Amino acid sequence: MRPLFRTACSLVSLVSAALLVVQPVTAKPAPAPTAEAGSADPWLYRGSDVPRDKEWTFGELPNGLRYAVRKNGVPPGQVSIRVRIDAGSLYENDNERGFAHLLEHMVFRQSRYLADGAAIPAFQRLGATFGSDTNAETSPVSTTFKLDLPNATAASLDESFKLVSGMMIAPTLSEANVRTDVPIVLAEKRERGGLAERLADATQQTLFAGQRMAVRPVIGTTETLEAANQASVRAFHARWYRPDNAVIIAVGDADPAQLAALIEKYFGEWKAVGKLTPAPSFGDPVATAGSSAGHVGETRVVVEPDVPRGLTYAVMRPWRKVDDTIVYNQGIMVDALAQAIINRRLEARARGGGSYLVAQVNQEKVSRSADATFVSVTPLGENWKTALDDVRAVIADAMAAAPTQEEIDREVAEMNVAFESSVEQRRLQPGSRLADDIVTALDIRETVASPETVLQIFNQSRPLFTPQAVLDHTRALFQGTVTRGVYVTPKAGEGDAASLKMALAAPVKADSKARLDSKPISFAELPPIGTPGKVVTSSPTSVLEIEQVELSNGTKVLLWPTTDEPGRVTVKVRWGAGYRAFQAGDAAYIALGDTALVGSGVGTLGQEELDRISTGRKMGFDFAIEDAAFQLSANTRNADLADQLYLFAAKLSMPRWDVNPVLRAKAAAKLQYESFATSPQGVMQRDLAFLQHGRDARFRTPTPQDIDAATPDGFRKVWEPVLREGPIEVQLFGDFNRADAIAALEKTFGALPRRAPLPQALLRSSFADLAPTAQPIVLEHRGDPGQAAAVINWPTAGGIAQITEGRQLEILSQLFSNRLLDAMREKLGASYSPYVANSWPQDLDKGGAIFALAQLQPKAVPVFFATADEIAAELIAAPPSADELSRVTEPLKQQLTRAYTSSAFFMNQLEGASDDPRKFAALRSLLPDMTQTTPAAMQALAAKYLKPGNSWRVAVIPAGQKLATDLPKGMTMPGAGR
Repeated sequence: MRPLFRTACSLVSLVSAALLVVQPVTAKPAPAPTAEAGSADPWLYRGSDVPRDKEWTFGELPNGLRYAVRKNGVPPGQVSIRVRIDAGSLYENDNERGFAHLLEHMVFRQSRYLADGAAIPAFQRLGATFGSDTNAETSPVSTTFKLDLPNATAASLDESFKLVSGMMIAPTLSEANVRTDVPIVLAEKRERGGLAERLADATQQTLFAGQRMAVRPVIGTTETLEAANQASVRAFHARWYRPDNAVIIAVGDADPAQLAALIEKYFGEWKAVGKLTPAPSFGDPVATAGSSAGHVGETRVVVEPDVPRGLTYAVMRPWRKVDDTIVYNQGIMVDALAQAIINRRLEARARGGGSYLVAQVNQEKVSRSADATFVSVTPLGENWKTALDDVRAVIADAMAAAPTQEEIDREVAEMNVAFESSVEQRRLQPGSRLADDIVTALDIRETVASPETVLQIFNQSRPLFTPQAVLDHTRALFQGTVTRGVYVTPKAGEGDAASLKMALAAPVKADSKARLDSKPISFAELPPIGTPGKVVTSSPTSVLEIEQVELSNGTKVLLWPTTDEPGRVTVKVRWGAGYRAFQAGDAAYIALGDTALVGSGVGTLGQEELDRISTGRKMGFDFAIEDAAFQLSANTRNADLADQLYLFAAKLSMPRWDVNPVLRAKAAAKLQYESFATSPQGVMQRDLAFLQHGRDARFRTPTPQDIDAATPDGFRKVWEPVLREGPIEVQLFGDFNRADAIAALEKTFGALPRRAPLPQALLRSSFADLAPTAQPIVLEHRGDPGQAAAVINWPTAGGIAQITEGRQLEILSQLFSNRLLDAMREKLGASYSPYVANSWPQDLDKGGAIFALAQLQPKAVPVFFATADEIAAELIAAPPSADELSRVTEPLKQQLTRAYTSSAFFMNQLEGASDDPRKFAALRSLLPDMTQTTPAAMQALAAKYLKPGNSWRVAVIPAGQKLATDLPKGMTMPGAGR
């Protein structure tokens, strides 16, 4: 069934999907050719005794097309459509590598009801945003086309099914369109290629040696893609795009009978020509002749400068289709317990200062090619053999002796809270996720189940969760046909394939030192925060039912008890000055705090104790550093709310300063740093925020030398005052009891000492803008010589006083983005994913920007700059057309309309509103600000911010190359304007 812990296992995994105003369309009569809408044996459940999810209606048309439809109101008005073709890269012949993915692009190009390039505008006019609401993905085993249609009316649904049917049944696979789309796919291959592609290929080729997975990357090869032509692409389409090889899923705010009728109307006449070609054999993992003791087969050592060390080995077994039964799923649950116990022990060793930074075991069924148990290890230094031995020793101990019942009970409690939460929150399941669950079930040839069924099977399985059963399943997880491994290192000479094979085959002594004390810790044993405070004021905010409360120590709370999201409570704690609180030399401690502050503990609780005290509880501890504030956040539930508030308050009042989390964070930061230089994307990740904040040293990514110089004592000196500084705002919203929440707040945040306000000079401070540049700032990467990236940044402004203008700039940026995509990707094929974004800080009076970014070939960098300048000039010279503007404002309107159904959206908008009440008024104007404008207003904003000489730009090019200054020979500007 749909997986929880892994990408392809079974019913246990269903929970991850579960945790998450337009009237329904008028229904038409449901088709009934050979459908089994009410049958006790719908097609997805044949051969399974798992209770079917009766909210789904399954059907099958005479031409063999299968469908699944379902009523769902999350978000209201939306219908999610998926068309899954049972063919991915593993279905390709040798001369077709990359064709499944190429076809994914081509069906969007032109089809029966859509002219060349008309698909994206057509769906935008229906309110669907390109890339999020309209998309497609190709995997090794399938190609799936996705449409999340907002504001679904009878007319828009009919039009959408019509357009999608033409794309599937009759795409225009002409020679001209092949020649147009191949460069776009090659641009995508280039963007995702280089080091990442080499490492992925090396790993896939080694672990799946002898199988199609080893030689069928989804993106294909340059040679086969360049050789693609009208005849060969049409042949692939004819072979696999046929009704008896397709499934349509439609879920949303519409009558299932209406959805089924539309499927029959537009797909019922789809004809299959000839017999369906059987899927090719994907092969089995096989131990090669001469495999060493322990069945260790293929191994490889990959040397790539600048990458962190990493070792992966896999115990490979053949994949076989299973009968997705209750007994099978009970076995998967025991497998999950076994892995959770091992992973907790491995994490304990890493936290204690072991030879590796992180290690994990994970069982997956990969693309119907193997059932494998993967072990991944990140060594802390060159001595990878010691790290591997230490990890194998923990696994050997798990295979030698059964876990204690206490260890099992701990993991069972964790699973139980996840399953119970999914039942509580079942009506929050988005239709898009439910549709994707069916796609995943089809990919792995299993079924889906309701959250109630998952919990029921889990509870019925509890007697099976014995030490002996877990031991037996642990041993089975590490038995297979062959074991294979790959070690990636930045330094030559650390090992070779033979030494890795010997290390994997060598005997290992079981290490029981990683076994943990699993006895729970009670919150009743912890000291109080202080003397409880009292609520001194309570008043409505004039926004929905949100209430503002002030405690006697000055802490302010925004409260919103609502049953709109049953079983879910969100807590946010906001305080301090964010990045403004630090000094120029604090960059290393800022980076370390982002990962180590929570792990360094609370009061008497270290990281292990924090894990134990939250066992079987729904609690969290996320931390974020923002430009103008710090924030702790967690998703919890009413039963755990008081204790969640205690942990957050204790973090501010009685922080602990354990050394090991800081040392571990230092090791991680050093390992990551050099990898930034391996690609243009990495360089942007390293340097873009630094540039966008005017080269402010606080935003600089610290070097390994900076990290080496940082100490645990220094960490405490920087962070201890930060936790004490500035008033506190608590946000509390969701399914909770108000009286109980108030009592818990008084005992926790109300018991803190009164905190002094932040200095006015600090509150008024902001970050500088980078000065405009006539020539690009040139940065270098050490990755693939065919990769580059470019950015243009137009500074704007910020602040709540001008928030309407900031929101209108979102419309302008999306107009710009549509034009840039059309020019750079569709007309030139020079970049796969150019885009334009808008940022506008509400808590600072400057720092906003419109910025355009593209990943491309080095020779195309001047094309990007010239194209962006041309688009900016055209937006200044002439207003956009009404149609072009509506293609932006209608999707924005639909995005916001859907967002308004979530309490989290409103609370995100109101962060900091207890100190700045203008945010309440700003929330009321959000929808018109973002969706109502005029062509003249857009032209005026473009003239204000996109004028020549008002931008700075960056080019990231390969080391050793010079930045091109002229357009490539033969390349002319595309005429991007409208």
